[in-house]
Amino acid sequence: MGSDKGGIPHTPVTGATPDGVPLALNRAPAADLEPWIARVMVAIAHAPADTVSTGFLCNDASYVRTAMGGHWTVETADGTREFLNESLVCGQHSRGWKLVYRGPVIVAGFALKPGAYRAIWGVDDGALVDRIAPTTHLGFEDSELTGLYERGMDAQVWLLRIEEWLRDTIARRRAPYPQPLAQRLDEAAFADPNQSPADIAERHGATLRTLQRTARRAFGLSPKQVLRRARVLDLAARMCGVADKREEEDFLLRYFDQSHLIRDFSAFFGRSPQQFMDNRQRLLTLSLEIRQARRLELLNRIAPDAVRPWMMQTSLPPADLPAQR
Repeated sequence: MGSDKGGIPHTPVTGATPDGVPLALNRAPAADLEPWIARVMVAIAHAPADTVSTGFLCNDASYVRTAMGGHWTVETADGTREFLNESLVCGQHSRGWKLVYRGPVIVAGFALKPGAYRAIWGVDDGALVDRIAPTTHLGFEDSELTGLYERGMDAQVWLLRIEEWLRDTIARRRAPYPQPLAQRLDEAAFADPNQSPADIAERHGATLRTLQRTARRAFGLSPKQVLRRARVLDLAARMCGVADKREEEDFLLRYFDQSHLIRDFSAFFGRSPQQFMDNRQRLLTLSLEIRQARRLELLNRIAPDAVRPWMMQTSLPPADLPAQR
């Protein structure tokens, strides 16, 4: 049986890092969808049906995904779940969850801004943390989204169909904009995850208690957890080679010392930084690249159509990251 350990079994279609790790075609949504949608993506990488890829599923945004052709086995807060040829409602993650993926990667979907589940479908993001649910959880049938896919279709066409479905859904449901304070916390986590929740609340004219309630509803986490997760995911992105190398020192300086870094990282992924790097996380790399692209665009550090920094540098992890096991 094929495996991604020690080799790269997939043949990328929608993009790859300089050393061949498959990436997604991902971008900001159409302008009229931006109040609710954070990112749209399609990832296609060919592989034999018996190819097995292992890694982590970890997102700091809620997703709706359509997965075709491959077989997913994912650990969740509700136990191990298996999926094949269907659309899924995926909550945000409080930590990395183990994933086994068999066959080709044919996945499309969209990341929602915090609170958008509630704004569009009346479901709090917090209720879905570390969980995966069928689309009926949001009140629509799987076929509405899964049926948008046609075998061999162009990735851009698939994205446009998904955006049109979203446009129709949002208009039909007369969805209000998500809670603004939740968006400010999301942006703060991208900009500087070491700032205090109290400072974020004060800067936006809210009490800390209001920010905490908003975070629980729109993220399913406390503001401190949102910031800590951002800090770990930025570091993981650098270790996977999909971050701007110029930020590496800043990422490391967010931790008091090496033991603090190792403790936080190990608590989140269940393994030390060295163990993480010993088994390159190709599936997680794909997700982290989407996150980092959105982050740099949101912070106005790159233009939406710019070549991303990691495509101009080696994607191998730097040698001076902490190596303790």
